[in-house]
Amino acid sequence: MLLNGRPVDLDQLKILGLTNYGHFTSMRVDAGRVRGLMLHLDRLTRDCRVLFGAELDRDEVRSYVRQAVDGSAESIVARVTVFDPNLELGHPASASSPQVLVTTRPASLVPPQPLTLTACAYDRDAPAVKHIGLFATLYHRRQAQLAGFDDVLLVDSEGFISEGATWNIGLVEGDEIVWPQAPVLPGITMALIQQERAGLQRRVKLTELDRYTAAFATNAAVGVRDIVAIDAVRWTDTVPLVEQIRKEYSAIPGEPL
Repeated sequence: MLLNGRPVDLDQLKILGLTNYGHFTSMRVDAGRVRGLMLHLDRLTRDCRVLFGAELDRDEVRSYVRQAVDGSAESIVARVTVFDPNLELGHPASASSPQVLVTTRPASLVPPQPLTLTACAYDRDAPAVKHIGLFATLYHRRQAQLAGFDDVLLVDSEGFISEGATWNIGLVEGDEIVWPQAPVLPGITMALIQQERAGLQRRVKLTELDRYTAAFATNAAVGVRDIVAIDAVRWTDTVPLVEQIRKEYSAIPGEPL
Protein backbone atom coordinates (compact mmCIF):
# COMPACT_ATOMS: atom_id res chain seq x y z
CA MET A 1 0.00 0.00 0.00
CA LEU A 2 1.58 3.25 -1.15
CA LEU A 3 0.51 6.88 -0.90
CA ASN A 4 2.20 8.98 -3.56
CA GLY A 5 4.78 6.22 -3.89
CA ARG A 6 5.63 6.08 -0.17
CA PRO A 7 4.55 3.83 2.73
CA VAL A 8 1.27 5.01 4.21
CA ASP A 9 0.82 6.73 7.56
CA LEU A 10 -2.48 5.32 8.79
CA ASP A 11 -3.55 8.76 10.02
CA GLN A 12 -3.55 9.81 6.38
CA LEU A 13 -6.19 7.18 5.60
CA LYS A 14 -8.74 7.96 8.30
CA ILE A 15 -10.42 10.59 6.13
CA LEU A 16 -11.41 7.81 3.70
CA GLY A 17 -13.45 6.10 6.39
CA LEU A 18 -14.83 9.29 7.90
CA THR A 19 -15.95 11.10 4.73
CA ASN A 20 -15.92 8.49 1.93
CA TYR A 21 -15.16 11.21 -0.64
CA GLY A 22 -12.89 10.33 -3.55
CA HIS A 23 -12.67 8.24 -6.69
CA PHE A 24 -10.78 5.24 -7.98
CA THR A 25 -10.11 2.81 -10.78
CA SER A 26 -9.16 -0.86 -10.57
CA MET A 27 -6.95 -2.37 -13.25
CA ARG A 28 -5.73 -5.89 -13.83
CA VAL A 29 -1.96 -6.06 -14.30
CA ASP A 30 -0.65 -9.11 -16.13
CA ALA A 31 3.16 -9.32 -16.33
CA GLY A 32 3.45 -5.55 -16.03
CA ARG A 33 0.83 -4.80 -18.68
CA VAL A 34 -2.71 -3.41 -18.41
CA ARG A 35 -5.48 -3.66 -20.97
CA GLY A 36 -6.89 -0.20 -21.47
CA LEU A 37 -4.24 1.54 -19.37
CA MET A 38 -4.76 4.86 -21.13
CA LEU A 39 -8.51 4.58 -20.54
CA HIS A 40 -7.90 4.02 -16.82
CA LEU A 41 -5.68 7.11 -16.72
CA ASP A 42 -8.30 9.08 -18.66
CA ARG A 43 -10.91 8.06 -16.07
CA LEU A 44 -8.71 9.13 -13.17
CA THR A 45 -7.90 12.53 -14.62
CA ARG A 46 -11.52 13.16 -15.65
CA ASP A 47 -12.95 12.19 -12.27
CA CYS A 48 -10.29 14.20 -10.43
CA ARG A 49 -11.43 17.34 -12.25
CA VAL A 50 -15.05 16.58 -11.33
CA LEU A 51 -14.48 15.85 -7.62
CA PHE A 52 -11.52 18.10 -6.82
CA GLY A 53 -11.20 20.62 -9.65
CA ALA A 54 -7.56 19.54 -9.94
CA GLU A 55 -5.30 17.95 -12.53
CA LEU A 56 -3.63 14.60 -11.94
CA ASP A 57 -0.15 13.93 -13.26
CA ARG A 58 -0.73 10.83 -15.39
CA ASP A 59 2.96 9.93 -15.49
CA GLU A 60 3.17 10.07 -11.70
CA VAL A 61 0.11 7.84 -11.32
CA ARG A 62 1.59 5.37 -13.75
CA SER A 63 4.88 5.33 -11.83
CA TYR A 64 3.07 4.75 -8.53
CA VAL A 65 1.27 1.72 -9.95
CA ARG A 66 4.50 0.41 -11.44
CA GLN A 67 6.19 0.80 -8.05
CA ALA A 68 3.34 -0.97 -6.22
CA VAL A 69 3.38 -3.89 -8.64
CA ASP A 70 7.17 -4.03 -8.27
CA GLY A 71 7.88 -6.03 -11.41
CA SER A 72 5.75 -8.99 -10.36
CA ALA A 73 5.19 -11.60 -13.02
CA GLU A 74 1.96 -12.60 -11.28
CA SER A 75 -1.45 -11.25 -12.21
CA ILE A 76 -2.46 -8.46 -9.84
CA VAL A 77 -5.44 -6.15 -9.43
CA ALA A 78 -4.15 -2.67 -8.64
CA ARG A 79 -6.61 -0.13 -7.27
CA VAL A 80 -5.75 3.55 -7.60
CA THR A 81 -7.74 5.69 -5.15
CA VAL A 82 -7.62 9.48 -5.31
CA PHE A 83 -8.61 11.43 -2.20
CA ASP A 84 -7.61 14.50 -0.17
CA PRO A 85 -6.31 13.59 3.33
CA ASN A 86 -6.96 17.19 4.43
CA LEU A 87 -10.60 17.35 3.36
CA GLU A 88 -12.86 18.95 5.96
CA LEU A 89 -16.32 17.49 6.45
CA GLY A 90 -17.86 20.94 6.81
CA HIS A 91 -15.96 22.47 3.89
CA PRO A 92 -15.54 19.89 1.10
CA ALA A 93 -15.25 22.70 -1.46
CA SER A 94 -11.82 23.42 -0.02
CA ALA A 95 -10.51 20.00 -1.05
CA SER A 96 -7.95 20.70 -3.73
CA SER A 97 -4.88 18.59 -2.96
CA PRO A 98 -5.77 15.07 -4.12
CA GLN A 99 -3.31 12.31 -3.29
CA VAL A 100 -2.84 8.91 -4.93
CA LEU A 101 -3.21 5.69 -2.95
CA VAL A 102 -2.30 2.41 -4.67
CA THR A 103 -3.31 -0.92 -3.18
CA THR A 104 -2.90 -4.36 -4.72
CA ARG A 105 -4.39 -7.83 -4.40
CA PRO A 106 -3.85 -11.07 -6.31
CA ALA A 107 -6.01 -11.47 -9.41
CA SER A 108 -8.09 -14.59 -9.67
CA LEU A 109 -6.78 -17.05 -12.24
CA VAL A 110 -9.89 -19.26 -12.01
CA PRO A 111 -12.61 -18.52 -14.58
CA PRO A 112 -15.54 -16.99 -12.67
CA GLN A 113 -18.76 -18.93 -12.33
CA PRO A 114 -21.81 -17.65 -14.26
CA LEU A 115 -23.92 -15.11 -12.39
CA THR A 116 -27.49 -15.29 -11.20
CA LEU A 117 -29.02 -11.86 -10.60
CA THR A 118 -32.02 -10.21 -9.07
CA ALA A 119 -33.18 -6.74 -10.07
CA CYS A 120 -33.36 -3.81 -7.69
CA ALA A 121 -34.55 -0.24 -8.26
CA TYR A 122 -31.65 2.08 -7.49
CA ASP A 123 -29.96 5.05 -9.21
CA ARG A 124 -26.32 5.57 -8.26
CA ASP A 125 -25.16 9.03 -7.23
CA ALA A 126 -23.04 10.71 -9.94
CA PRO A 127 -23.13 7.52 -12.05
CA ALA A 128 -20.50 8.68 -14.55
CA VAL A 129 -17.90 8.96 -11.75
CA LYS A 130 -16.22 5.87 -10.31
CA HIS A 131 -16.46 7.24 -6.79
CA ILE A 132 -15.71 5.42 -3.56
CA GLY A 133 -19.27 5.68 -2.23
CA LEU A 134 -20.04 1.96 -2.38
CA PHE A 135 -22.40 1.60 0.56
CA ALA A 136 -25.66 1.37 -1.40
CA THR A 137 -24.41 -0.98 -4.12
CA LEU A 138 -22.80 -3.31 -1.57
CA TYR A 139 -25.95 -3.20 0.54
CA HIS A 140 -28.08 -4.23 -2.44
CA ARG A 141 -25.54 -6.90 -3.40
CA ARG A 142 -25.75 -8.30 0.13
CA GLN A 143 -29.55 -8.36 0.00
CA ALA A 144 -29.39 -10.20 -3.33
CA GLN A 145 -27.01 -12.81 -1.89
CA LEU A 146 -29.18 -13.28 1.18
CA ALA A 147 -32.05 -14.01 -1.22
CA GLY A 148 -30.01 -16.72 -2.96
CA PHE A 149 -28.62 -14.79 -5.94
CA ASP A 150 -25.00 -13.94 -6.76
CA ASP A 151 -25.43 -10.24 -7.37
CA VAL A 152 -27.82 -7.40 -8.09
CA LEU A 153 -28.87 -5.75 -11.36
CA LEU A 154 -29.82 -2.09 -11.01
CA VAL A 155 -32.89 -0.69 -12.75
CA ASP A 156 -34.51 2.75 -12.63
CA SER A 157 -37.94 3.61 -11.26
CA GLU A 158 -39.52 2.74 -14.64
CA GLY A 159 -37.90 -0.68 -14.81
CA PHE A 160 -35.18 0.13 -17.35
CA ILE A 161 -31.85 -1.66 -16.83
CA SER A 162 -28.72 0.35 -16.11
CA GLU A 163 -25.80 -1.68 -14.71
CA GLY A 164 -24.66 -4.09 -12.04
CA ALA A 165 -23.27 -3.23 -8.63
CA THR A 166 -19.68 -3.06 -9.92
CA TRP A 167 -19.94 -4.04 -13.58
CA ASN A 168 -21.63 -3.29 -16.89
CA ILE A 169 -24.08 -5.61 -18.60
CA GLY A 170 -24.29 -6.60 -22.25
CA LEU A 171 -27.15 -8.51 -23.87
CA VAL A 172 -27.14 -10.60 -27.02
CA GLU A 173 -29.79 -10.22 -29.69
CA GLY A 174 -29.07 -12.37 -32.74
CA ASP A 175 -25.51 -11.53 -33.79
CA GLU A 176 -25.46 -8.17 -32.04
CA ILE A 177 -24.50 -6.87 -28.60
CA VAL A 178 -27.02 -4.56 -26.97
CA TRP A 179 -25.74 -2.22 -24.24
CA PRO A 180 -28.48 -0.71 -22.05
CA GLN A 181 -28.77 3.02 -22.68
CA ALA A 182 -28.89 4.60 -19.23
CA PRO A 183 -26.85 6.79 -16.86
CA VAL A 184 -24.08 4.30 -16.01
CA LEU A 185 -20.42 4.20 -15.15
CA PRO A 186 -18.62 3.84 -18.51
CA GLY A 187 -16.60 0.71 -17.81
CA ILE A 188 -13.12 0.20 -19.25
CA THR A 189 -13.79 -3.42 -20.26
CA MET A 190 -17.03 -2.39 -21.95
CA ALA A 191 -15.18 0.36 -23.83
CA LEU A 192 -12.49 -2.08 -25.03
CA ILE A 193 -15.12 -4.54 -26.24
CA GLN A 194 -16.91 -1.71 -28.07
CA GLN A 195 -13.66 -0.94 -29.89
CA GLU A 196 -13.74 -4.49 -31.27
CA ARG A 197 -17.48 -4.57 -32.02
CA ALA A 198 -19.50 -1.47 -31.23
CA GLY A 199 -22.89 -3.09 -30.77
CA LEU A 200 -26.10 -1.15 -30.22
CA GLN A 201 -27.29 1.08 -27.41
CA ARG A 202 -30.94 1.16 -26.49
CA ARG A 203 -33.14 1.41 -23.44
CA VAL A 204 -33.78 -2.11 -22.15
CA LYS A 205 -36.87 -2.86 -20.13
CA LEU A 206 -36.53 -5.53 -17.45
CA THR A 207 -39.80 -7.08 -18.62
CA GLU A 208 -38.44 -7.52 -22.15
CA LEU A 209 -35.43 -9.72 -21.32
CA ASP A 210 -36.95 -12.75 -23.02
CA ARG A 211 -36.16 -11.20 -26.42
CA TYR A 212 -32.43 -11.69 -25.75
CA THR A 213 -30.56 -14.98 -26.11
CA ALA A 214 -27.75 -14.33 -23.62
CA ALA A 215 -26.32 -11.82 -21.17
CA PHE A 216 -22.86 -11.13 -19.77
CA ALA A 217 -21.14 -8.88 -17.25
CA THR A 218 -17.92 -6.96 -17.82
CA ASN A 219 -15.32 -5.46 -15.51
CA ALA A 220 -11.56 -5.11 -15.45
CA ALA A 221 -10.86 -7.72 -12.77
CA VAL A 222 -12.60 -10.65 -14.50
CA GLY A 223 -13.14 -9.51 -18.10
CA VAL A 224 -16.29 -11.14 -19.49
CA ARG A 225 -18.54 -13.20 -17.20
CA ASP A 226 -21.63 -15.14 -18.22
CA ILE A 227 -25.02 -14.30 -16.74
CA VAL A 228 -27.36 -17.28 -16.63
CA ALA A 229 -30.38 -15.83 -14.85
CA ILE A 230 -32.05 -12.53 -14.00
CA ASP A 231 -34.88 -13.29 -11.63
CA ALA A 232 -37.24 -15.66 -13.52
CA VAL A 233 -35.50 -15.24 -16.90
CA ARG A 234 -32.94 -17.97 -17.50
CA TRP A 235 -30.49 -18.75 -20.28
CA THR A 236 -29.38 -22.38 -20.51
CA ASP A 237 -27.94 -22.54 -24.04
CA THR A 238 -24.35 -21.60 -24.83
CA VAL A 239 -24.26 -18.69 -27.27
CA PRO A 240 -21.13 -18.66 -29.46
CA LEU A 241 -21.08 -14.86 -29.62
CA VAL A 242 -20.37 -14.54 -25.89
CA GLU A 243 -17.39 -16.88 -26.14
CA GLN A 244 -16.18 -14.93 -29.19
CA ILE A 245 -16.44 -11.67 -27.24
CA ARG A 246 -14.43 -13.24 -24.43
CA LYS A 247 -11.70 -14.38 -26.85
CA GLU A 248 -11.55 -10.98 -28.56
CA TYR A 249 -11.21 -9.22 -25.24
CA SER A 250 -8.50 -11.65 -24.05
CA ALA A 251 -6.58 -11.03 -27.28
CA ILE A 252 -6.38 -7.25 -26.70
CA PRO A 253 -2.72 -6.54 -25.86
CA GLY A 254 -1.92 -4.88 -22.55
CA GLU A 255 -0.08 -1.59 -22.42
CA PRO A 256 3.17 -1.55 -20.41
CA LEU A 257 3.17 0.31 -17.11
